[in-house]
Amino acid sequence: QVQLVESGGGLVQAGGSLRLSCAASGRTLGSYVMGWFRQGPGKEREFVAAIRWTGGKTYYADSVKGRFTISRDYAKNTVYLQMNSLNPEDTAVYSCAASSSGNYLSYDYWGQGTQVTVSS
Repeated sequence: QVQLVESGGGLVQAGGSLRLSCAASGRTLGSYVMGWFRQGPGKEREFVAAIRWTGGKTYYADSVKGRFTISRDYAKNTVYLQMNSLNPEDTAVYSCAASSSGNYLSYDYWGQGTQVTVSS
């Protein structure tokens, strides 16, 4: 069992930045893939970014490439999502997820989510 707790959401103006954190506990993450998803108002949940805990290979949705960066801190068992050049279309609940299968599009564990609101 993996527990995930997100933090760092909030209200930011267009063009601004935020950094989300996802603290993981309950299991070592050696073979896991950690991901971020988001769900905007009236929209389906969509993949944002993912990172392999071992090796650090990253994956991004086209909509965030060049603006968002996913990273991890081994010592803190934490995954981060640095979000720059935010625009109102990035407004969503952002959720962290963990994949035990190593498939960056299929996840077993989810956090509760954190709200990100970008004002124009």
